[in-house]
Amino acid sequence: MYKSFIKRLLDILLALLAIIVLSPLLIPVMIILLATGEHYVFYGQNRIGYKNRTFKIWKFVTMTKNSPNIGTGSITLRNDPRVLPVGRILRKTKINELPQLINILMGDMSIVGPRPLMKVDFDKFSEDIQSKFYNQPPGLTGIASLIFRDAEKLHSETKMDPHEFDRIFLAPYKGQLELWYQSNLSFLTDIKIIILTASLVVNNDPLTPFRYFKGLPSMPQFE
Repeated sequence: MYKSFIKRLLDILLALLAIIVLSPLLIPVMIILLATGEHYVFYGQNRIGYKNRTFKIWKFVTMTKNSPNIGTGSITLRNDPRVLPVGRILRKTKINELPQLINILMGDMSIVGPRPLMKVDFDKFSEDIQSKFYNQPPGLTGIASLIFRDAEKLHSETKMDPHEFDRIFLAPYKGQLELWYQSNLSFLTDIKIIILTASLVVNNDPLTPFRYFKGLPSMPQFE
């Protein structure tokens, strides 16, 4: 009942409430983006979604227009020169993700679920994980999003090529985390993830989820 109906109803109600409550923040952000950087407010990008279908995700602009085709492509590093000055603040606070509330209302996404990935990053998963990863709609936040809230730090500190690091270390673990979520999906699990997402804006500790969720796959040792 929760997965098939209540979760979608909550998505709609929470997305509408968030848009209303956050409008005093969203409107000034749109004005600032229009007046600075490259004078664009939103950008749309194809992502992999529910049952591996492609959809267009919406975000606030934080990077130069051609950023997916230059530098490290889909991976953003610390102090990445492609990130615009205002974009650094939006990315740090995750405000850049808020236009996805529209994706949630449209039914492309949920409040909680696996993050919608670009195809180049989705292809880093094994075929087995690819066949299961989006058995739930992608989310604005999720269990892997909590643990890898500061993935830029990991990508910046590794001595490996960041895409290889992603493929060898992060992708397999993210796959385990999202399969754990599917097995433990419930109203309580989703509420905990939403509350922890809000709290991690202040307390950016990737170990926090392990204190609140039982049975999470152990974090691997990264190189």
